[in-house]
Amino acid sequence: MNVAAERVEAARRDRILVIDDDPGFSEVVQMLLAGEGYRTEMTATVRDGLRAIHAGAVDLVITDLKLPDATGLDAIRGLREIDRDLPIILMTSYSSVESAVEALRNGAVDYIIKPFDNDDFLHAVARALNERRMRRENALLKRSLRKAYADRRIIGESAGIRRVHDLVRKVAPSDANVLIWGESGTGKELVARSIHRASARAEGPFVAINCGAIPSELLESELFGHAKGAFTGATHATEGLIREAHGGTLFLDEISELAPPLQVKLLRVLQDREVRPVGAKHVFNVDVRFLAATNRDLEELVGSGQFREDLFYRLNVIGIHVPALRERGKDVRLLADYFVEAYARKLGKKIRGIGDDLAAFLERHPWPGNVRELENLIERAVILSDSDILTCAELSDTLSTPGSRRAAPSAPDRPLSVEEYIRETVSRYQDRYSETELARLLGIGRKALWTRRRQWGLLRSGRSTRQD
Repeated sequence: MNVAAERVEAARRDRILVIDDDPGFSEVVQMLLAGEGYRTEMTATVRDGLRAIHAGAVDLVITDLKLPDATGLDAIRGLREIDRDLPIILMTSYSSVESAVEALRNGAVDYIIKPFDNDDFLHAVARALNERRMRRENALLKRSLRKAYADRRIIGESAGIRRVHDLVRKVAPSDANVLIWGESGTGKELVARSIHRASARAEGPFVAINCGAIPSELLESELFGHAKGAFTGATHATEGLIREAHGGTLFLDEISELAPPLQVKLLRVLQDREVRPVGAKHVFNVDVRFLAATNRDLEELVGSGQFREDLFYRLNVIGIHVPALRERGKDVRLLADYFVEAYARKLGKKIRGIGDDLAAFLERHPWPGNVRELENLIERAVILSDSDILTCAELSDTLSTPGSRRAAPSAPDRPLSVEEYIRETVSRYQDRYSETELARLLGIGRKALWTRRRQWGLLRSGRSTRQD
């Protein structure tokens, strides 16, 4: 089926309600929409329009501003109570543009000025319906992701993890903001998702963003949205992730990387529960719970002036510390068994678990990359294993360099410090992995990796760490 045919087929499934008390104008609108294959229903009053919504599914409402029993703004408010996601287009005259702006603030997706150009009208209709379809597809995707994450739980029986479980249980029913802190790779997002799933917002969206992964000049638009024409390339308005999380939870990972101007703007959202998109003159009310995470000491950043104290206290209503894997004792074995089972099932392999020698080695390992490093290691081992039990020999296979077979890992004379482990790993694998891959494996940043290599004399003038 070609693109044009797909559009016609989609239009046949779309039902549009038009609320207008001018019979002649309504007839013209109905003819235009029918010509594009849309199913339409016409009413002359807001009351009849609301009844039509209750009677059956509607994909779009087009309403006049002035109606016999109410205004278009009243219609928008009434429709929003029935279906918060229903797109509404307001029709108004040139003299009522201020009311149109008010309609946008109340939830209308667009407004059309009478008399209108037919092509402009049909384009606005198609855009509103396409955006609704995209939101539905996104909602289905999020539901599938929530289902996929249902098996991802906080695993462990150590004292530190029991405290995490207890705090999650206590804070989830509230709407309090939560600051989750711990080293990189400890599972802070998993804690955030657990809070969301156990809350009254579980059916709402869970929206996550890494504040350190996006340049600040783009992050503002990503978080707060922008108006059409707000900057070069802003060809259409966007709602932003905060508004996307309306009715649910927004997870701000690496909150310490948020630039000072954005800290001010986020603080205002937390205080007023209103969002003003970049370049917009109006604000939108939002109902969002904020969860934030960091692997840095925010109190230290507050003391040095790099992070706003008032924002810190707004976010840190409840603090949850996720312990490092090296502090969790026997949890390492539990996690390893979980990852073996998960990846064996995913890859269709019959692997029953890990041997005692490998379990002992894993518990002695310092895990600078924490749970993320352990999962990465087990996944590679399962992929390469030909046996039903993973042993130290199997683990050796996952870490060997091409053309060589290293001896199975064994317990050192004394436990390695984290720095010693990092240095040994960098020395052994810097010719095989890129800087990004090494940094990710070790759970540190590329800059931190480069600094250590320079201190240890591992930066070479010849062939050194492979570049990305």
